[in-house]
Amino acid sequence: MFTCVLGFENLRFLLCILGSASRNGPTMKTPRCISTRAITASETRNKSCSRRDAMLLVLGVSGLSMSYLPAAYAAGLPPEDKPRLCEAECEKELENVPMVTTESGLQYKDIKVGKGPSPPVGYQVAANYVAMVPSGQIFDSSLEKGLPYLFRVGSGQVIKGLDEGLLTMKAGGKRRLYIPGPLAFPKGLVSAPGRPRVAPNSPVVFDVSLEYIPGLESDEE
Repeated sequence: MFTCVLGFENLRFLLCILGSASRNGPTMKTPRCISTRAITASETRNKSCSRRDAMLLVLGVSGLSMSYLPAAYAAGLPPEDKPRLCEAECEKELENVPMVTTESGLQYKDIKVGKGPSPPVGYQVAANYVAMVPSGQIFDSSLEKGLPYLFRVGSGQVIKGLDEGLLTMKAGGKRRLYIPGPLAFPKGLVSAPGRPRVAPNSPVVFDVSLEYIPGLESDEE
């Protein structure tokens, strides 16, 4: 705690320094309002706080304030325009697509029905996905990585809702999965810069496209 009590002259000095710092930015220039009158020894003794103490306080306050600037600027930036599997026009069309609910509680809507085979349990699949919290904020996406995600479907390598939703898709298809908490992330996911936190056992939404199934030929028309 700063216990030094500022006298009137030093308080005026402090306010001038703060005003000058806010006008001049990080490079502090000597404020015009600083008195050039010399301070006598008796005045120095009678003051509870010296100009040196005031300067140290100013520097401490300025340093503390500057440390929060990046966060403040970041908070004011517009949300990042991230790639999605379902853009605005797709969202409108999806409103008219019937919802399918499975016995486990998983719900989904087919954005596009594929024409290829469905993956057998344990087969490797290549899929793109965009994972969101219910508000639509993205917390993970293969599109940002630039490559489809390869994994063995139905073998527990991904969350249960994604496994179940992919097993009934056909290659070339695209689907929105509404995954309830028990089929999502039991331990949740911590937040990261630009990404929301996922609470434990909370519902999530996945847009997923089944690109291809290595080793299985697509059905030709």
